[in-house]
Amino acid sequence: MSEPVYILGGARTDFKRNLKKEGKTIRHIIIEAGKGAIDDAKIDPAEIQAGAVGNFNAGQFTKQLQLGAFIPEIDPKLRGIPTMHTEAACASGALSVLLGAEWIMGGIHDVVLVVGAEQQKTMSSLDGSDVLGAAADYHNEKPEYGDFMFPKLFGRIAQIYVEKYGATEATLALAPWQNCAHAKLNPLAQMRDADLTLDCASQVSDKNPSVASPLKVSDCSQITDGAASVVLVSGRYLDKIGRDRNKTARLFGYGHTTDYLPLDKKDAPTFSIARKAAEKAFRMANLTPRDLHGAEVHDCFSITEIVAYEILGLAESGKGVELVKSGATALPQVRAEKFKGSFQIPVNAGGGLIADGHPVGATGVRQVFEAYQQLTEQAGARQIENAKRFLTFNMGGSLTTSVAMLWGRE
Repeated sequence: MSEPVYILGGARTDFKRNLKKEGKTIRHIIIEAGKGAIDDAKIDPAEIQAGAVGNFNAGQFTKQLQLGAFIPEIDPKLRGIPTMHTEAACASGALSVLLGAEWIMGGIHDVVLVVGAEQQKTMSSLDGSDVLGAAADYHNEKPEYGDFMFPKLFGRIAQIYVEKYGATEATLALAPWQNCAHAKLNPLAQMRDADLTLDCASQVSDKNPSVASPLKVSDCSQITDGAASVVLVSGRYLDKIGRDRNKTARLFGYGHTTDYLPLDKKDAPTFSIARKAAEKAFRMANLTPRDLHGAEVHDCFSITEIVAYEILGLAESGKGVELVKSGATALPQVRAEKFKGSFQIPVNAGGGLIADGHPVGATGVRQVFEAYQQLTEQAGARQIENAKRFLTFNMGGSLTTSVAMLWGRE
């Protein structure tokens, strides 16, 4: 990597909020998260040279686009800087981080503000699901899958996985149950007050109805309003202002791939194109999965987290369920007993998409902010001890766009 990229500061909003009930819009959370990140970085806003906004579908959810124009409203000193909007469904946020990072690596800018945001609680769940359907091959897959297309698409992935590897509804439920336990340690998580028992998560009931077999309500991520932001800077900028490179998070490597849009053209549940993104990231960083101390992986549904373990090399093909079942992916803070295995890696320590929340365009940035907090020991009750190498994996569509990033402290 030419010019090294660091995270100098970050912020996020409370994902439990309902902006419409507050009389606020996506504009307000872009401003809130962006200002919070600049304040956390402890720099003059005039130092920021460019901005990137990750968002999936504000045009349909809120009738508002041109989101980069909200960056100058964070502070008048930002008026006039170049901004761009990235969109790749649920991977929109990660692409905004990559855009900012590549500007820095290429020597174009030294300080970039990245914001990811989504306001989804603006319509009924049926209408909202139709908006989310734009992340699929809408005109070809909508006639086949009908309403609530994404739960059905991932229900199909789960069916393929179960048929191939023999997983059960009960074992798939381990991931959301664990993530809900983690969310209780996160004061900004959407589901921090929820009590999901493993028994409830494991079976269909009136409280936990089937959505798209074998997936139940508890296997699905949330409808969320929220934003997250990070300030990315070059190594030379850190040196210029006298900050220690060893005390913040650095981007060690990344991979970004795009597969065919429709699910039936992908090789589920292997997802070889997504695996290439992970392989590129590890190769660039000169690391292996066993070098990691923590990870944020995309769990829009329980099956996505299980498949992600395998895509990222944390588990062999067909062994993702065994990994979570072993307790290796749980924080020690929530385990019932001491972990006895040789490899452990806490995953989704803040609750993941299922329990922390999934404001689509913000998710990729929120994952990176979590990496920053973990690596700088600011994660509070969910802190991973001695975290020095951390992975984020954000994907969009039915594993269409995949972005893997490896972060660490030098």
